[in-house]
This record gives sequence, C-alpha cells and structure tokens, in this order.
Amino acid sequence: MIRFDSGNLLLPPALLNRYRRQAAAAVESFREKSENGLHGFPHLPFQDQAIAEVRRYAASCKGRFDAICLIGIGGSALGAWTLDCALRRPGQPRLVILDNVDPALIGSALDSMNPRRTLVLVTTKSGSTAETIATYMVVRRWLGQNLARQVVAITDPEKGDLLEIARREGCPVFHVPPNVGGRFSILSPVGLLPGALIGVDVRKLCAGARDMTRLCWNTAPGENPALEAALAHYLMLDKKGKTIQVVFSYSSLLWGLAFWFRQLWAESLGKEGRGQTPIAALGVTDQHSQVQLYLEGPNDKVFTLWAVGGHRSLKIPKAFPDLDSCGYLAGQSLGRLFDAEREATTEALTRYRRPNCTVTLPRVNAYYLGAFLQLLEFQTAFMGELMRINAFDQPGVELGKRITYAKMGRKGY
Repeated sequence: MIRFDSGNLLLPPALLNRYRRQAAAAVESFREKSENGLHGFPHLPFQDQAIAEVRRYAASCKGRFDAICLIGIGGSALGAWTLDCALRRPGQPRLVILDNVDPALIGSALDSMNPRRTLVLVTTKSGSTAETIATYMVVRRWLGQNLARQVVAITDPEKGDLLEIARREGCPVFHVPPNVGGRFSILSPVGLLPGALIGVDVRKLCAGARDMTRLCWNTAPGENPALEAALAHYLMLDKKGKTIQVVFSYSSLLWGLAFWFRQLWAESLGKEGRGQTPIAALGVTDQHSQVQLYLEGPNDKVFTLWAVGGHRSLKIPKAFPDLDSCGYLAGQSLGRLFDAEREATTEALTRYRRPNCTVTLPRVNAYYLGAFLQLLEFQTAFMGELMRINAFDQPGVELGKRITYAKMGRKGY
C-alpha cells in the first residue's frame, strides 16, 4: 500500500507519544460527524449505484465526442485535471477545462474544439457560481442546437439555478451529495464522470479509496497513514512553527494532484489567523528553480516528497564515451537518475536540518491514485480536528463571491 516515512521530520519520539491520545480522539470525533451525515466524502467510494450510473453514461458516449469540455472552477475542475494528468489513455477524447473567465483562455479553447463533437460538463455545487454560469452561457451559444444531447449538469440534487437550467433544456443531471463540498468531491460525479469519459477505470479508483478508508478509521497513527501524516504536520505547525508545506511531486503524473491538494489544504485549514501555506513543486524541475531558497532561505517550511515506483524503462544510450559528462550515465536508466535526484534532495534537506517526509506510491494507476486521494482527504479532516477548526467551510471565499456579485449588479448584493 502507500507508505508515509516521517524519519527526517526531526520530531522527538517523546513528543509524538504525548499526542497519540489526541490523535485517536481526532479520528473518533471525525468518524462520529461522518456517520451522523455531516461530512460525506468517506462514503463516496462505497456508493455503487452512483458509480454504476457514471459508467453507464460514459459507455453511452463512447465514440461520439472528440473533446470533453469541463466548465467549473476550484474543486469542480481540479479533480478532473488530477485524473487527466495521472491516468489519461491514448485514443480517448481530450479533456478541455474552462476554469477561468479570462477571455483569452475561453476564446482559444473554443477555437480548438468542434462544437458538433464536444460534450460539455457544467459543474457547480451551488448552481450559481458566477464564473461557471457566465462561461456556460458563452459555450451554450457556441454549441448552437442539441443542448440536451451535448450538455450535462453536475450540481446539487435539490436546488440551484443550474438544476433549473438543466430541467428547462432537458439535459442529464448528475448529483453532488449535499454533505460533500467541492474540494472533497473528486470521488463523486464531479471527478468520476469526466474521468470515466476519458477512459479512467473509476471502479478501480474507488476500490483503492475504499481500502484506504478502512485503514483511515484506525485510531493508532502507525496503522493509519492519514492520521500519522496529519499528526506530524500538526506538530510541525504548532510546535515547530513550520507555516509553509512544500509538496514536492517526484512524478509528472501527480502534478495535477499537487494543485488539487493545494486547494484542499489551503481552503480547509487557512482560518482564524492559522494554517499552513501549501506550495506545489515538481521534481526534478524545481530543484533548479527553488531548492536554493529551500536550503539557505528562511527555515519556516516542512517538505513532503511524493515518490513513485514502477518507472517506465528508458535506458540512457552510450554516446561520446570520451566526455566525462556522458560516460558515467551510459547504460543507466532515466528512472535511476530520477530517483537519485529525489534521494539527493532528501539528503540535502536533512543535512540543512530542513524537516522532510516522503509518501511513496508503488506506482501510479487507478487503484493507488484512488487510495492516495482518500488518504489526503482524511489527512486534511484529521488536521482540522487537531487544530480544532472546521475544515469544511470557506467563509473567506464566500465573502469574495458576494463582493463579485455586488460589482456585477446581481440583485440583493
């Protein structure tokens, strides 16, 4: 399964032991809230009927579309991008995500698609997100006819303007459970539907998440990787003053996931003057753009490295044997060089007494990605319990939305 290695965090064992009871209480508190229906993400991978409906609809679309155009923002878009980055398959429709109202983005995206061969997914939990509704109205005109055949709404099951629009135009509707917020919705139709449409095996994705969920209800950190990670980061923040977490993804396949996690961690935990700012970094690329600061700049960061096994075999050919920079590499693999770079970064951080930990996935496939998604969501929920804050609201975001509505002249704002 997925391993969490905290050996380089420089946390004294006595400190960890002192907080084990508090960690167990965090699991028990969150489980009670979840079982009482307050927070629904732990139950998503077990909802077989919803998963089957997604798969049936995706199968009915096979061969009909060249592009899947997803209109959404934040959690309504980042989950789909995560799946596309990690699990995209050749021969499937390409995913085009419209997650910004920048006219340059929208215009060039529409120019790149055929309106007769494009399926549009409109995703907003509230049904009234300004950016999503505005973009949909532009795309709707671009599509022309056949809205019922080429538009799908993903929204709340009972309320919201998008639900009413779908009813008026006869579009299919997939529902986001009311107790699942946008940034925790990747294993609902918000992520599963676009994933299935581009060829992701959503059954395996949810199977990995189910197995991880069972682990995450353990109250002992050593048996629960999400709890172990949450406790470690809580202590790094609360006792060591590490107010920044750098997520160093040593896999380009997980680059989208780093941005998905950035929203999850920031929006869930940045409250009441507290929180830990997440930064996404890509190994090995950002060793050449950021590591100088990380090693010799302010010591206010904790580093989480994501490692992946099972590299594709690409050998470095023999060439220019008389040149030192080429000779020693010949015959080795790019995978070995990639791992050596990560190991070197870990060792350098540790020598500079920059606390770091590593999460290792055996490989990137649907099963392990589903497990990792669920681990990160549980880790965030447990972190909220340890910090004694509500990890599931976002009052700062709501304020910005209300101000935007007022500036655009929406009635009542």
